[in-house]
Amino acid sequence: MRSISFLLPPLAALPLALASASASGIELDVPAQSLDAALTNFAEQANVRLLYDAALTRDGRIAPALKGDYSVTEGLQRLLQGSGLTYRMDADGTVTLVPQPEEQGSLELGVTTISGRLAGRDDLPAEYAGGQVARGARIGMLGNQDMQDVPFSVASYTSGLIESRQAQTLGEVLRSDPAVRQSYGFGNFSQVFVIRGFQLFSDDISFNGMYGVLPRQIIATEAVERVEVFKGASAFLNGVSPSGSGIGGGINVVSKRAEDEPTRSVTLDYASDSRIGTHLDLGQRFGADNRFGVRMNLAQREGETAVDDEHNRFSLAAFGLDYRGERLRLAADFGYQKQRVNEGRSVVYLSGLSKVPKVPDANDNYAQPWAWSQLEDSYGMLSGEYDLNDQWTAYLAIGGKYTRENGVYSSLYVSSLDGSARVGRLYAPRDEESRSAQGGLRGNFATGSVTHQANLGLSGNWREYRSANESTSAGNRLPGNLYDPFPSPEPTPTVNGDIHDPRKTGSGKARSVALSDTLGFFDDRALLTLGVRRQSIATDAWSAGTGLRTSNYDDDITTPVYGLVIKPTDYLSFYANRIEGLAPGPIAPSTASNSGEMFAPYRSKQIEAGVKLDWGGFGGSLGVYRIEQPQGVTDNGVFGVDAEQRNRGVELTLFGEVHPGLRLLAGGTLIDTELRGTAGGNNDGNRAVGVPEFQYNIGFDWDVPGVQGLALNGLLLRTGGQYYDSANELSIPAWTRVDLGARYSFKMEERDLTLRASLENVANENYWESANGGYLTQGSPRTLKVSATLDF
Repeated sequence: MRSISFLLPPLAALPLALASASASGIELDVPAQSLDAALTNFAEQANVRLLYDAALTRDGRIAPALKGDYSVTEGLQRLLQGSGLTYRMDADGTVTLVPQPEEQGSLELGVTTISGRLAGRDDLPAEYAGGQVARGARIGMLGNQDMQDVPFSVASYTSGLIESRQAQTLGEVLRSDPAVRQSYGFGNFSQVFVIRGFQLFSDDISFNGMYGVLPRQIIATEAVERVEVFKGASAFLNGVSPSGSGIGGGINVVSKRAEDEPTRSVTLDYASDSRIGTHLDLGQRFGADNRFGVRMNLAQREGETAVDDEHNRFSLAAFGLDYRGERLRLAADFGYQKQRVNEGRSVVYLSGLSKVPKVPDANDNYAQPWAWSQLEDSYGMLSGEYDLNDQWTAYLAIGGKYTRENGVYSSLYVSSLDGSARVGRLYAPRDEESRSAQGGLRGNFATGSVTHQANLGLSGNWREYRSANESTSAGNRLPGNLYDPFPSPEPTPTVNGDIHDPRKTGSGKARSVALSDTLGFFDDRALLTLGVRRQSIATDAWSAGTGLRTSNYDDDITTPVYGLVIKPTDYLSFYANRIEGLAPGPIAPSTASNSGEMFAPYRSKQIEAGVKLDWGGFGGSLGVYRIEQPQGVTDNGVFGVDAEQRNRGVELTLFGEVHPGLRLLAGGTLIDTELRGTAGGNNDGNRAVGVPEFQYNIGFDWDVPGVQGLALNGLLLRTGGQYYDSANELSIPAWTRVDLGARYSFKMEERDLTLRASLENVANENYWESANGGYLTQGSPRTLKVSATLDF
């Protein structure tokens, strides 16, 4: 067996027993790793003699994972995909790797030629060693990029991680990201993410690179192939987000597609206390060269959660269609998602306290029996791209969604450390329609020794929503208690609008055009990215009660980007960027003398620099950043955009396979925040609300030696204290949480069966998870999850 050594001769050999290269399937389990290591594992498992020049695999290329039944030819095709190598099979079964001729469009096997696309998703960056993350991600209008080639910090989490963690929502996936924390939305159960100390609402999460398509509030994972996280401001890359959040980072969800190997699996799952679910995943390619694909995901889940008396019901139907021709590629995604939460545990507000009250027991529920929330979304997206020639590709996508949100929410306003509180009620029906479109042109060319990756992009999003509400004023709230909750009648509300037929209360329109060029110098060892986006933002608002227009705004703004990558070696790159964030301007509140005045869009500024390492099987990055975001403030009775929140941070991430069978996903961040320009200067120099000083994760996944198919995993989350108020008088303490899990894969009557079990919050820790938004969100209690997945 060949081992890596500088003492090896130029021609490396793997002297293994000869085997026939027949089309019969061989069970393979080769992790994503360097091509050289992957070929070694493949030759051992397939029992073939493999010869190749060691110099051919010294570029550090990562080969995708091989798990399942493959013939020798299928396995080699997948491993060598995109490597510029092909192979020759001799009469005695010996396989020799050779460079692929430039004009060759197929793989030559003696007298046999195999053409067409290979198994898996070759439209996505390859998985990194260990299979939990990918080598790259979609970087807005720049398209899919390798992590070492972009001047930004990104992470892409695979379906393998989603499955091994039994993650059922986007929030459960992103627990594994050391730079992301989460809380609930205002008054409801939407997942709000905090990246680099700034909120990202679920409204502003993109789907296959486009805003305004995904379900609102809670996003399920059954139809998700990857979750990509961009760290930092992104107004140039993606355009302004629909609701204007995401100043500290963005999230893109990639949908599942049919792969060359048919997908047929069913999963049965259970979660404490009595939540039972089923997930059916079917995918098939057909036609000449497998050009047509269909993928269907159906899921249903219902029962009591680990929070006392909290009940959840969830349904999903998602369909993906695609066509991949020689030059033309088309795709369509359609979905329907419905979630209902009865007696969901609410967020907690504080009133007149000198300190934050002790957190209740992890399983306690202080919601009222009459509280419920229902979210229903229908969405769809059509996309296509066409290769005009070998250098230029045109693309176009359109999509939209219809959302119906309804619910009666109970809120608890705690005014005493013994838990005494007042119960509020909010009923807020809302209907929303969203339409989005984007198109553009990507290409590459050279001017002398300088290479260019040029992009021209157009995008637009149009939203319209109708809403009304019944809310309880402070004087009408009824008694309650945080530690000893008791049923309360529904408080008398104040009605605003027609709750049975809500009228139009708001609309938004965002359009933009962007142009960029990434210039490569010194054989692309230095990459300079320059770009500019011109954005038009229009917003309107109407009174829910009277129907009269209360505010409107329409203006244009330009956001540039500058980025630099320097790669002194194949495994090391330095990067720096200067990029901006953009959000629709605020409206002066009713308490200000200039009530109703709408201001120009917020322009946030980010500067970042760092280093990235890629050793083939293990990688990491270290970056420092500063983000400055303007904020509105009422001073002397007048509202203006005169305040600022400044966040400075250091981020470290580590990922990959540190040892055969041991996968690591870890990292941490330190964040220093400062408020400036506050009302009367009273809070100048204070920390921002809901932003911890530090947070770090340590996650692992380990194949148990000697027990084929058995793996253990764990995740440690540690989060620093957070301030509840801008005056920095109230704060919540740091918290730690540990999750543990295991899975066992084996054959049952020639079918693959995987059993999974996990215990989240093992110690049943009681903790306030977040003070983000100016309210408290309690962390989830200990939750047992078990599932069984059968491939048939």
